[in-house]
Amino acid sequence: MAKRTGSKVTTNKVRLGYVHLFEPYAHKEEQEKKYGLVVLIPKEDTETIDLIKEAQALAAEEGKAKFNGKVLKNLKTTLRDGDTDDSTDLEKNPEYENHYFINATNKMKPHIVSTMRDEEGRFIEITEESEMYSGCYGRVSLQFFAYNTAGSKGITCSLQNVQKVADGERLSGGIGKAEDDFDDDYDEEDDML
Repeated sequence: MAKRTGSKVTTNKVRLGYVHLFEPYAHKEEQEKKYGLVVLIPKEDTETIDLIKEAQALAAEEGKAKFNGKVLKNLKTTLRDGDTDDSTDLEKNPEYENHYFINATNKMKPHIVSTMRDEEGRFIEITEESEMYSGCYGRVSLQFFAYNTAGSKGITCSLQNVQKVADGERLSGGIGKAEDDFDDDYDEEDDML
């Protein structure tokens, strides 16, 4: 169940894309490397979407000192519509269809956990990078805050924690299965011909 504590939101089940949780990453050489992912929120999950909008409004109110003491209208936010945003190409990335999405990053590595608990009741940490991939499903906690940097003003968020809740079809090309590439009945003599 999604929840909001101040300007922090924990989502319902979402799909994860562009997952970089074990090593920081930068799209361009001049950018600072960060941990991050894309959170794909189904449009029918109005609970999560409403909580994010509430957290963004609170972050704007809390950060109004950055905007000369006013809460500005039409601030840029990280919540974007996968069906209409200029940055999405639904032919290349059909998973964005009927979803909102958020790019979430952090300089600090997030906690990555499963739904299983240890004998002390703590969630079990996921340490295998192969377990967290683009296409799996999880719940994500996001901290929203205001920014005013180099003339750009808005509300963004930092990635806090990630919980994997289910496997899903990989979104990246990946390597594929060896069984799909090789014949079952390899014969060394055939290679000599």
